[in-house]
Amino acid sequence: MLPVKKVIRKAGKGTQFAALCYRSRKGKRGEHEILLVTSRGNGRWIPPKGWPMKGKRPDKAAAQEAFEEAGVKGRVYGDALGRYKYRRETYDSRKPSAEAYIFPLEVRKLAKDYKEKGQRRVKWFSPKKAAMLVREPKLKKIIREFDPKLLKTG
Repeated sequence: MLPVKKVIRKAGKGTQFAALCYRSRKGKRGEHEILLVTSRGNGRWIPPKGWPMKGKRPDKAAAQEAFEEAGVKGRVYGDALGRYKYRRETYDSRKPSAEAYIFPLEVRKLAKDYKEKGQRRVKWFSPKKAAMLVREPKLKKIIREFDPKLLKTG
């Protein structure tokens, strides 16, 4: 886990902030689901993510992106689970890869209306299925190893 202050110091150009949105599985005590959205470019499954926002901490920016892209509201944690590199979707193949710090977000509410509704698919998956759907090896590992019971409260 990376404290938000450390993320702020390390984040550079090309850094985005993502939300690992999760909820408890209905009727399955101790199990959870992961929310993924499709990218607008090629429709691949990704966690909600976006660029830094002036005046917002990285964890709060990740939560804002999750609301805009998937309509989720909940509790975002200030420590990042880690970071992963990914190839940016552009027409210029010379563009460097980018990286995203990912913050856990416990989903407590789903909005009926949000900014990017209709522009992306939004779906819940088991952690195993979510890890299979994303491309980035480090992100796969973060999803597979994520355990909400280990998050610090307070």
